[in-house]
Amino acid sequence: MVDPRDLYSLPLASFIAERNALAKELRARGRRGDAARVTAMRKPSLAAWAVNQLVRTQPRALVALFDAGDALRRAQSDLLAGRGDALALREAGKRERASVAKLVEAARGLLSSDGHELSPAVLERVSDTLHAAALDEHARAELEHGCLHRELRHIGLGADAAVPSRTSSRSSARKPRSSRKPATRETQRRSGEAERGRSERLKAARRAESESRRIAERADRALKNAQQRRNDAARSLAKAEAVLADARARAEEAAVTHERARRPLESL
Repeated sequence: MVDPRDLYSLPLASFIAERNALAKELRARGRRGDAARVTAMRKPSLAAWAVNQLVRTQPRALVALFDAGDALRRAQSDLLAGRGDALALREAGKRERASVAKLVEAARGLLSSDGHELSPAVLERVSDTLHAAALDEHARAELEHGCLHRELRHIGLGADAAVPSRTSSRSSARKPRSSRKPATRETQRRSGEAERGRSERLKAARRAESESRRIAERADRALKNAQQRRNDAARSLAKAEAVLADARARAEEAAVTHERARRPLESL
């Protein structure tokens, strides 16, 4: 009997029929609870279906994506804690985006081979789901089963509050005399302000990076679509020129034949 999870590996058009057939078989075996759970399984969206196929066909690329996502999260946490630098963050972001782009290209092939439309919107939702799985543990756990029925979105890392500043840690470790309490509170206040400022800058940098990434991905898809249209136009032009050349040759041949047929009339 089919494992219910295998339904998500089937061609998208077969999902409903195969799901209903499996539920019917389970009911016939007296497994009504299992049948109800199978019936409740939702048909995946096109983007979710493509990601499910990536889970099954691109395991190494997915491991590389998760590694890149972990490296990016470490770089962001290090920068927030004052241990890292912006260059390391940019390099980690570039590696994560490259991993996503490789998988999106594989998804493009899967969608095309299954006869689905390669719309930029679908590919963008695939990209968003992969970014979410790279950067969020809960999203990654959902994706790893290969049974998504909807796309995923990553909102934020949420690591800012978990990383204390080194300055505030040192301040809290000291036990100043009562005469120094005002100065200690002022130091802590300034440290807190500095930490909040660093957190806000990192959040702004993440938002800017996320937006620029989406713009770059949309531009890349637009370029590929334009190149495809250009190639299609070039092939159409070549076919038209071949037809024109053939028509011209036939016209010339017909003209010669007509001239030969006309000459005897002139001598009569």
